[in-house]
Amino acid sequence: MIDGAIPYLRCPVCREPLARQDRVLRCPRRHSFDMARQGYADLSAGRLPHVGDSAEMVADRADFLAAGHYSFIAEELARHPADGLVLDAGTGTGDYLARFLDAAPGATGLGLDVSKPALRRAARAHPRAAAVLTDLWRPLPVADATASVILDVFAPRNGPEFHRVLRPGGVLLVVTPAADHLAELITAHGLIQVDPDKAARVSGSLGEHFTLDTSVTLRRELRLTAAEARTLIGMTPSARHVPADDLPTRDLTVTAAVDVAAYRPRR
Repeated sequence: MIDGAIPYLRCPVCREPLARQDRVLRCPRRHSFDMARQGYADLSAGRLPHVGDSAEMVADRADFLAAGHYSFIAEELARHPADGLVLDAGTGTGDYLARFLDAAPGATGLGLDVSKPALRRAARAHPRAAAVLTDLWRPLPVADATASVILDVFAPRNGPEFHRVLRPGGVLLVVTPAADHLAELITAHGLIQVDPDKAARVSGSLGEHFTLDTSVTLRRELRLTAAEARTLIGMTPSARHVPADDLPTRDLTVTAAVDVAAYRPRR
């Protein structure tokens, strides 16, 4: 629910605290921001350059995650303790945030995303989670040094803003695809390949503000039905590039391989 996260939110225009009046968030300087009837708040403060995942992509992601195929990622993230604010940057459906909060009963969750279809689901993903519409590349509508944990799962990484909102003793948890992630689907169906320079780009986006604490590569063999494999493709950027005739028609085994890195803020 939004109320638990309001103390951590800031007006995207003037950076003043926000208060809720019915379905509107207002700051002392009278800037106001509407809440959607589905429960998320719009703190975008202007026209967004992109709209994020489509309703179809979000539905596929919700189905795939609900089946538990990526539970091993959520379990690895939840090993890290948290209190206060847990910020999920690029929250999507809110699944990873909800599972993290289940393991952190004293924490409050805040999911940020640019996709309205995703936020409609994230707003009801967990009783202690709020959802906010915002662009991760812009200044985040979050108070300085308030987050004990930032989750970034397959999402953009705004190093300066993450450093600003993270507590000095907090942790940034970043999940990125390893080189062989979904290799079977990439080979057979022409999916977008993992960037071979991914690790260097992640390091470059965070290195000025964070130091790498720990990193682990997780791999699982996923035995998928043809329908599940089509859902997996549908939740990725490749959904826009793979013709319907090229989608899987039989059961198959797919490698899921991700790097989970924990970063600490530089002083």
